[in-house]
Amino acid sequence: MTAGLVGSVLVVLAGAIGGAIAWRWAFHDLPALPEDAVALWEVRRESSVTLMGADGERLVVRGPRYGRPVRLEELPEHVPQAFLAIEDRRFYEHNGVDNRGLARAVIANLRAGATVQGGSTLTMQLVKNLILSPERTVRRKIQEIRIALALEEMLSKEEVLELYLNRVYLGERAYGIEAAARTYFGKAASELTVQEAAILAALPKAPSRLAPTENLEAARARAEDVLQAMLDAGYIDPLTYLTAVTLPAELTESAEIAYDPALFGHVFDAAVAEAEAALGEPLPAVVTVHTSIDPVLQAAAHQAVSEIMDEAGEARNAGEAALVALDLDGRVRAMIGGRDYRESQFNRAVQAERQPGSAFKPVVFAAAFEAGLDPATTFRDRPIDIEGWQPENYGGGFRGRVTIADALKRSINTVAAQAGAQVGPAAVAEMAERLGVTSDLAEVPALALGAGEARLIDMTALYAAFANDGRRTQPRLVTEIRDARGALIWAAPEPAPGRPVIEEQHARWMSTMLQSVVIDGTGTRAQLGAHRAAGKTGTSQNSRDAWFVGYTGYLTAGVWVGNDDDTPTDSVTGGQLPALIWRSFMADAHQGLEPRPLTAPAPRRRSAREEDLAAFYSDLSSRFEAILDSPSR
Repeated sequence: MTAGLVGSVLVVLAGAIGGAIAWRWAFHDLPALPEDAVALWEVRRESSVTLMGADGERLVVRGPRYGRPVRLEELPEHVPQAFLAIEDRRFYEHNGVDNRGLARAVIANLRAGATVQGGSTLTMQLVKNLILSPERTVRRKIQEIRIALALEEMLSKEEVLELYLNRVYLGERAYGIEAAARTYFGKAASELTVQEAAILAALPKAPSRLAPTENLEAARARAEDVLQAMLDAGYIDPLTYLTAVTLPAELTESAEIAYDPALFGHVFDAAVAEAEAALGEPLPAVVTVHTSIDPVLQAAAHQAVSEIMDEAGEARNAGEAALVALDLDGRVRAMIGGRDYRESQFNRAVQAERQPGSAFKPVVFAAAFEAGLDPATTFRDRPIDIEGWQPENYGGGFRGRVTIADALKRSINTVAAQAGAQVGPAAVAEMAERLGVTSDLAEVPALALGAGEARLIDMTALYAAFANDGRRTQPRLVTEIRDARGALIWAAPEPAPGRPVIEEQHARWMSTMLQSVVIDGTGTRAQLGAHRAAGKTGTSQNSRDAWFVGYTGYLTAGVWVGNDDDTPTDSVTGGQLPALIWRSFMADAHQGLEPRPLTAPAPRRRSAREEDLAAFYSDLSSRFEAILDSPSR
């Protein structure tokens, strides 16, 4: 073998070895592309849950903001054009790597003695964001080029552009143009103007520094560069350019900013718990949970609780409150789990079990109706002893013989206790379960006066059964669950009339009686003017818990007031703070609505003469029965 040939072999061998070493240096840890296009939409997404309201607007996001995926055909032409003009004008001419642009960047960097241009195409930026690490080295750039070429073999140009627009980071934790459009302009990406599109296209260069919420002046200056690039590329005409520069985009308060996340904190936790229960497993990393929450009603509920508790809660030693509102189909329209989610994440609307006191009496009388009694059935309001238990009336005193209807209106304890004893505690507990109470109730005589414990949401659903002529509906908050691409994972069944749990006649008797409570009973503070309302007050022993639960032809709402540590309030009753909160919320909720009748007739109002006669005969009956009960006889 000649020396020349040996030399040639050695050169080739050295070249092969060098090439192998260089190849290993550049690509030994090269990440693999996902197997298909679908996987690319999910790669490198941080955990994020988006909560949506009944109106389809975003309420709050935990984690990064990912908008719903948008297709190119949904967008005005100027939206993708703005990004192409400033980021990659030759996008449709290269195969993922723009050799001309890359060479230009190398020359510029050599002249500057530093990295001043990257030469990255839009495809290469996508690779950098979704697959590679953020390091800025020659080796990383080589890997970026190789994967970009492979990516464009896998996807069409339209698919690459669509994926880029949906995954690019645009500041303020917003990923993709849909999330950014709603964050900065309070609108869908399909509604973006040329000026707004220019602002968004300005952000990929420095999304945190140029975020218009942080530096609007700098964002607008960069947007002018975008508009100039669009003009140069022929995407817009001179008149459009001049108009856009003269009238730059204005930020609009978006859904995420308009609503304080603390307002929806308890709702968010409850929705996630309900969604996971529906799926039977933890939620996907990126998911959108749609709810029945009406943001206007939620704001009204928050305001009602805050204003009345701030004004009187501390003075009455009442530290906490909760509210739940359901429509007639059982959908949760508003939920306040406590006064401040930032201070306490405990949701008193769905997690706390508290004694409902007299708010439980409708359960007792519903059981009594099934046993053959009716609203006109009378009992003697007098001292009683039931298995050693001696219940007393709030404020003391006795009225003699009274009807069930009057006993409920005036919240007379002895009558409810006697009715409960007559049907038996087991029947009362069974009725409570049938109407929707999910907690375990001890079958003891004191259950008749609400000595058991119940959740606010259960008590609210229980009253909704009376409003629905005896049909029980299951409270539900979540309406559907969608994945990162907007595909439906789970949907709640369509609202149904509810299953009958008590007779319609019995429900209507109860509804008429509950209207009396609001008209001239213990719940007069809950009156709503032209809107007929039915409801009941409740106060547990030593005023530890105060309730008002009631309904109109539109909504059922329940309010609880008390202290988390179960300490007594300063004589707060259900007819005070809870009734005031209920009325404040319901008055706002019914603004602009035509009064809707309840299915049950209103109670007949007695004349002043009839009231006087009733009081006279009640007093006479009380005196006569006191004589009969006297030990001297």
